[in-house]
Amino acid sequence: MTYRAPVRDIRFCLEEIAAMDGLKATGAFPEFSSDLTGAILDEAAKLANDVLAPLNRVGDQQGCTLDNGVVRTPEGFKDAYAQFVEGGWQGLQFSTDHGGMGLPVALGCALMELLQSANMAFGLGPMLSFGAIEALIAHGTEEQQELYLPKLINGQWSATMNLTEPQAGSDVGALKTKAEPNGDGSWAVSGQKIYITWGEHDCAENIVHLVLARTPDSPEGTKGLSLFLVPKFLPDAGGAPGERNGVKAIGLEHKMGIHGSPTCTMEYDGANGWLIGEERKGMACMFTMMNSARLNVGVQGVGIAERAYQQALAFAKERRQGRSATSDAAPPHAIIEHPDVRRMLSLMKAKTEAARAICLHAAVEADNGRYQSDAEERAWSRRREEILIPIAKAWSTDVGVEVSSLGVQVHGGMGYIEETGAAQHYRDARIAPIYEGTNGIQAIDLVGRKLAMEGGKPVRELIEDIRQTIEDCETSSNPELPQIAARLSPACDAFEEAANWLLKAKPADRLSGATAFLKLAGDVTGGWLLAVGAVAAQRKLKEGEDAEYDRGRIALARVYADTVLTSAPGLLGDVKLGADSLFEPGVEMLESA
Repeated sequence: MTYRAPVRDIRFCLEEIAAMDGLKATGAFPEFSSDLTGAILDEAAKLANDVLAPLNRVGDQQGCTLDNGVVRTPEGFKDAYAQFVEGGWQGLQFSTDHGGMGLPVALGCALMELLQSANMAFGLGPMLSFGAIEALIAHGTEEQQELYLPKLINGQWSATMNLTEPQAGSDVGALKTKAEPNGDGSWAVSGQKIYITWGEHDCAENIVHLVLARTPDSPEGTKGLSLFLVPKFLPDAGGAPGERNGVKAIGLEHKMGIHGSPTCTMEYDGANGWLIGEERKGMACMFTMMNSARLNVGVQGVGIAERAYQQALAFAKERRQGRSATSDAAPPHAIIEHPDVRRMLSLMKAKTEAARAICLHAAVEADNGRYQSDAEERAWSRRREEILIPIAKAWSTDVGVEVSSLGVQVHGGMGYIEETGAAQHYRDARIAPIYEGTNGIQAIDLVGRKLAMEGGKPVRELIEDIRQTIEDCETSSNPELPQIAARLSPACDAFEEAANWLLKAKPADRLSGATAFLKLAGDVTGGWLLAVGAVAAQRKLKEGEDAEYDRGRIALARVYADTVLTSAPGLLGDVKLGADSLFEPGVEMLESA
């Protein structure tokens, strides 16, 4: 099935829901315009549609190979990466001072969605480089920035993030990799890292590893960690790749999905590395990279959901089976005419659009938080970005799994057969809720830190915005919008009640309700943003623009309201479950007979 980049949907979300045009007022993007947005998305769509999408199945079937420390990517990946570099896509959202295009992060997220939809395994490589570039811009020395940033931003070199070790998964404080001073300003890094995405490959001429390690006499836990830059090849006097460094891939993971993405076990044996930021401040540096990665992994959930939806829709239009109660034509009818299939497709589309809106809203506020001239507006945008990041990452990746699972269901038995490709999307999607801090960790971050920021100010501001949109819908002349408001209002009430309960709850009770609260927050925030889109679509209908498309946006918001938002108040019981219900029966409750 041929993938087509959803350029119109992305533009609607950027411009009508996330209000990206407001970034022009910051003065940070002098070349930015709606026409430029369209041109960028159209060109990125060509790369996604014509180059990357045809390789998606190839990557899944061929996978990667490792031979004596050298990883070979699937057929066509190296050439596709060269075209990615030639287009300058890696530098889209980075400053022209370092060779980038100087465009908003929000456009970078839109590009990332197209890469992930077209070929998730391929898109993981550029995604990791995005985060490393952010870390070097924020924490690197002037010398490091001059040497590494131009080549990373133009894509000539790629980058990785090295956290996980065999004995330490999400418990970063248990890391054991060591760094010893060499006496010349460099460090000797030794240890083993696992699950390193694109840790070794044959697409870029050099790979820059960002590695968490412990320096001598550092304390245990996260406070003893420092971040090091360790290149695969040591740059020579002219900045070109020179002598091979003491780092290599010693294993490739055999994974459930994303077979075209090399997930490596990396061995560091006295490899030369250079400190990024201050010694023992590695986690602060790494979180710059992690925040970028978390938003982009959320976008990855959107991308795989879009791909699964497109394939399911095409199949439902072609597959003829049975008699539909809604069609007068002679059977057999296309299964898209069956109400239950139409229900699944509508939910897939609505949830994908809601996840896209959450991620792009977070991205636009990331730009505003960096570039708004007014200090209060910057602070507001930073608070909004902070509370949205765990929701964007966790809720959107859960949507990716849910939508790709529904895609298999729409295909019926054919979905369980590898040849159709529906199963690949489901297998590929399943890693995203685990990446960059599992979704349970995102929920803990949301209730443990983000919810209580400034006495609960970010969540109160979010609820205020939702209430304003409810009012906008209630007073609309379109009879559909008050119906959306009627669903969104009690859902928002439940969200507010849950937030207030958690702010006062005991730590253990707060943690037991964290995942349910994140789902509730995502369900309501997604419904709110679709309602924002419905209000915009109603305004455009009055202006006589694309009436069919605008009516479709309103219908999607209504479907979401009638299916997802009606269930939101029911999550309150799960939020308020309390730890006692889980722990008082003892572990015997969990034992099998």
